[in-house]
Amino acid sequence: MTHAASGSSCRISVFGAGAWGTALAQAFADCHRVRLWARDPRQVDEMGRARENARYLPGIPLSHALEFEPDFAQAARDADLHLVVTPLAGLRETVRTLRRLTPGTPLLWACKGLEAGSGKLPHEIIREELGGDAPSGVLTGPSFAAEVARGLPTAITLAAADAAFAEEWVAALHQPRLRIYANTDVVGCEIGGAVKNVMAIAAGVSDGMGFGLNARAALITRGLAEISRLGRALGARTETLMGLAGMGDLILTCTGDLSRNRRVGLALAQGKTLADILRDLGHVAEGVSTAREVVSLARRLQVEMPICEAVDALLRHDLSARTAVEQLLARDPRHE
Repeated sequence: MTHAASGSSCRISVFGAGAWGTALAQAFADCHRVRLWARDPRQVDEMGRARENARYLPGIPLSHALEFEPDFAQAARDADLHLVVTPLAGLRETVRTLRRLTPGTPLLWACKGLEAGSGKLPHEIIREELGGDAPSGVLTGPSFAAEVARGLPTAITLAAADAAFAEEWVAALHQPRLRIYANTDVVGCEIGGAVKNVMAIAAGVSDGMGFGLNARAALITRGLAEISRLGRALGARTETLMGLAGMGDLILTCTGDLSRNRRVGLALAQGKTLADILRDLGHVAEGVSTAREVVSLARRLQVEMPICEAVDALLRHDLSARTAVEQLLARDPRHE
């Protein structure tokens, strides 16, 4: 933590060279020494030669200060901070390997969702793999990778149970065009980041069916209510859910054309099969796997989440897109 506390340049290793991992590596390379690791050595070689992530961020030149590393152990070595930006399905394996190679290195994760099968949030995976006192936190909030990689203004949240850890790494990583705000409500930040992807699928379906902006606004508003109910049941703070990691991320993902989850909903509204949509997308859309786990968690906690249930039914139980949205819009009126 010495480098973070002093504000000097840090050695940051980023694991995962998808769109978001590459964008964060690009952003931090302006002030720090950054190594970017990808599972596919060919991708690493191509990025190093072309200074571009042609698969995930085509057309965006990558900084010449950014280093590319195909060897996992070498990437982890001598880092002041590990930043894991794999899909959520790869978080557990990545963290387990890091614990074996470089125990005790501060760690941030930027994965969103609930683990398939277990329904665990990322911080629960971290606790199981690293222990409860590991120096770690989550980086999340309203952010499209392409805009961050281009250096466009963005504000996100760094949440950690240890307030000093959050504040020190915010001081180290905060930049004029990538503004980072400290938070200690890890659960609230993670729930906001996970469930908004499910809501974005619903918003995409509504838009794709031509239901209009009024319907989209209703879905976003009621979606925020669902996120808040689930978050509070898990101990999250209301102000977190109304902030960047909750409402901010929800609005961006439900309205932005760069949202992968919204694009899934738009394609479902066109009658495409889920398998074809995911193949054509070429990226992970975390809302697809998260919907089932959110519904399961909500039922265990006896939290009403009709939008998430409709998305889950649409994805897994052959409910048509039109029927799913019309059922939601036809729900009996209640006190808001």
